Amino acid sequence: TLFRSSSRAAFACVAAMAMRQTPLTCSGHTRPVVDLAFSRITPYGYFLISACKDGKPMLRQGDTGDWIGTFLGHKGAVWGATLNRDASKAATAAADFSAKVWDAVSGDELVTLAHKHIVKSVDFTQDSNNLLTGGQDKLLRIYDMNKPEADPLEVGGHTSGIRKAVWYNDDKQILSAADDKTVRLWDRTSMTEVKTLNFTSSVSSMEYLPEVETLVITYGKTIALYNTSSLELVKSFEAPASVSSASLHPEKECVVAGGDDFKLYKYDYNTGEELE
Repeated sequence: TLFRSSSRAAFACVAAMAMRQTPLTCSGHTRPVVDLAFSRITPYGYFLISACKDGKPMLRQGDTGDWIGTFLGHKGAVWGATLNRDASKAATAAADFSAKVWDAVSGDELVTLAHKHIVKSVDFTQDSNNLLTGGQDKLLRIYDMNKPEADPLEVGGHTSGIRKAVWYNDDKQILSAADDKTVRLWDRTSMTEVKTLNFTSSVSSMEYLPEVETLVITYGKTIALYNTSSLELVKSFEAPASVSSASLHPEKECVVAGGDDFKLYKYDYNTGEELE
C-alpha cells in the first residue's frame, strides 16, 4: 500500500529530563527536509509531518518518530506541510504549482489546489474550514474547504515570493513573511494590510506561539522574538552564522537555532547566554 496507518497511539512526554538527551533520528527522506510541523495532542497521541525536496511528505508518531505513512502524489519538491487541529487532515505545498489536502488517516488525496507558481506555505484554520496558501506568485490565497473547487480569496501586497503564511489571532488575521524583507499582518475581514515589519534581509523562518504570546522570526544571523499582541520586539539573539530556523521552548526556558554552519545553537531565554 502507499500509506500505512499505525494502531499504536503516541503519548505526550510530560516529564522533562535533566540529563542530556540522545536525539531520535528519523530516516527515510532522500533529499533535504525543509519544513516540519507537529500536530496538537489528540486522543491518539501527537504526530509529525515533514516536507522534503524528494517530493514525498511523511507522517510520523510525534514522540517516537516511527514512520506511519508517506503521501504520494506531488511531482516536485514539497516546501511546506501541516496538520489540522485533530490531525485528521494534512496539507502540503509544492514546486509542482499545487497545494494538496490529504486524509491523514488513510493517506488518500482529497483535493489538489492548482496555483500559478511554486507554493511554499499551507495552514489550516482552527476549525479546518479554510486553508491558507502562499508562494512565489506573491499572493495569499484562502480556500473554502467545504467548496474547494470555488475560486479562492486572494490577498496581494508582497513584492517578492512568500515563504511562510499563518493564521493569526484566533484566525481573525493572517501573518506572512516574504523575500521582500517584510513580515506583514493582514485583517481577514477587510483583506487589508494592518502592519508591516521591515528587516535588513529576507526572513528565513517564522514561528507563531500564541500560548506564550511570542513570535519567533529569523533573518540573517538574528533570532528575534516579538510580542504577538503589539508586534513589538521583545529581545533578540545573534548567532555566529546565518540562521535557517529557530524555535522557542514552550516554557520560555531557551531558544534553539540552526543554520549555515551545520551547528545547533541553544540560548538561555532570560540571559541570552549560549548553553551547552
